[in-house]
Amino acid sequence: MRDLGGKVAFVTGGSSGIGLGLVQVLADAGMKVAFTYRQERHREQALAQFADQPDRQVHAIRLDVTDRVRFAAAADEAERMLGGPVQVLINNAGVGLLGLMEHATYADWDWVMGVNVGGVVNGVMTFLPRMLASGLPGHIVNVSSIGGIAALGSAGVYATSKFAVVGLSEALRTDLVGRAIGVSVFCPGLVQSNIGDSGRSRPAELAESGYAPPPAPAAGAAPPDFMLQAMDAVTAAGYVLDGIRHDRLYILSHPEFREVLTARSNLLLNSIPDEPHNAARADSARWLLSNPVYSP
Repeated sequence: MRDLGGKVAFVTGGSSGIGLGLVQVLADAGMKVAFTYRQERHREQALAQFADQPDRQVHAIRLDVTDRVRFAAAADEAERMLGGPVQVLINNAGVGLLGLMEHATYADWDWVMGVNVGGVVNGVMTFLPRMLASGLPGHIVNVSSIGGIAALGSAGVYATSKFAVVGLSEALRTDLVGRAIGVSVFCPGLVQSNIGDSGRSRPAELAESGYAPPPAPAAGAAPPDFMLQAMDAVTAAGYVLDGIRHDRLYILSHPEFREVLTARSNLLLNSIPDEPHNAARADSARWLLSNPVYSP
């Protein structure tokens, strides 16, 4: 989808961080954008950003992406308020959790998987049938992480959820081969965002955690260096816009991860047994041995 002007987009978790950057770049590209939020202060801050841009058409919708009934209502609202079917869906809403997996509780797993994976599933299940029924070209972007293609740092619960999003995206793109809906998965590195504050929206029934809450920064203290050096959200979102326009399966934004991703890829390839090719076995499962979405 190269021409996005006048078309409708729906961005989950679009009131701050990467999500708000996505709303900005899509609106700048001429799209009408519905975005979801959880915290009222984020909604107000997001809409204030567009207060002096009357030519940008954006609409905020309160949504917990784990709520399937409300998701359908949000889709109806977006179509009604923006005057057309959603053609670009970006499943961006996510939560973060750091620490060793041995410390995790079932509530930690249920919370992170429910939002980071379940939220994407709910977005796809809500919008894909509508997009197919419209007969219009469309694109779905699922936001994963660099932690969804390499297990980096002590973030096993988070990494598990983000690896799942990558697999879901590859499989969905496979299902849609030959049809007018593209699928991408965005795997960014560090981006300036409020993901460290995501615990504010954690449900009370999933509050029992094996991890201590992150310490509150001292008054006037500078952010840690890794956040000072993190990519700004609008720049990161620009990679997504380019990925939509060029129908890329994988959208990556941080070249500094090239070395570790190369090492992981080489480890995978070098783990294939150095044995003769079994032609009979290959012929019996030919349908499993290739996939057009992996071709250039």
